[in-house]
Amino acid sequence: MAKEKDIAIHEYHLNQYQPDKPQLAVLDLSDHLTANRSEVTKPHIHSFYQIIWFKNGQGKHFVDFSAYDVSDNTIFFIANNQVHYFDKSIGYQGVLIHFNEAFLVGNENETDFFLKCSLFNNPYQQPSYSVEAGLGGILKGYLLQIKQELENDAEFGKELLLRNYLKSFLIQVQRRKNEFEKSGGYPELLDEKRAQLVNFINLINENYRKRFAITEYASLLHLSPRSLSDLTNQLLSKTPSQMIRERIVLEAQRMLLYINLNVNQIGYQLGFDDPSYFVKYFKKHTGMSPSTFREMGKVKGDQ
Repeated sequence: MAKEKDIAIHEYHLNQYQPDKPQLAVLDLSDHLTANRSEVTKPHIHSFYQIIWFKNGQGKHFVDFSAYDVSDNTIFFIANNQVHYFDKSIGYQGVLIHFNEAFLVGNENETDFFLKCSLFNNPYQQPSYSVEAGLGGILKGYLLQIKQELENDAEFGKELLLRNYLKSFLIQVQRRKNEFEKSGGYPELLDEKRAQLVNFINLINENYRKRFAITEYASLLHLSPRSLSDLTNQLLSKTPSQMIRERIVLEAQRMLLYINLNVNQIGYQLGFDDPSYFVKYFKKHTGMSPSTFREMGKVKGDQ
């Protein structure tokens, strides 16, 4: 772990390590941006999950080195530790939902796991979704229930109700995303295969620094290496090795731009015993050395 003094990017928390305080918050987007404009327009991360519903406004939102269009009724799902920031546009209207992971998955079951890892932690899909009119009305209903319960003084069943309203909100979005995939000509993904893929992505997020072999990931998934390869090729047209490599490179890029460690230290933290191999690995898969990437990032940040 990098020491606090090494962190060059700000991390925000929601009542971290304070279980007696709310683990879920709903904020007005316009008010939040106005009050925190100098912070939210700079790259930052959260220890919590964030839903950003842009109900009105046009612009860009930046997530992990990519810019995504914002238009009326665009909803973003930002995972914990994902680097993102707002553009400098004014006039956005909408809502923010913040919640800690433990709040959603206190007694984790398959649905909890899927919602946590499919909507938020999947680097192979856009982090945003366009909310059509029919879905918007449903989501507004759940938001109203969440707000009313947050203001309710009664403690009995409060957390359970809030958790269920949040899950219902996420389930409705996931259902519409599934329908969109089917109607848009995407191959229909069986629930079992979809869950296996999400499970693999989650395992990569947990273990990529350990430099696990494909056989180790396959064993954790109770699959053969061949079955794992068939799964990722069918659903993403990628090999398991590509997916692991992309996660390592993404984290290297984050650390190069946002953490004050030298290239050798970053290589060690990512599981490379030989710093020169880390430099070759990064250059092979990005087309530039770590130092060049860092310098280019600084130039863009100063513009």
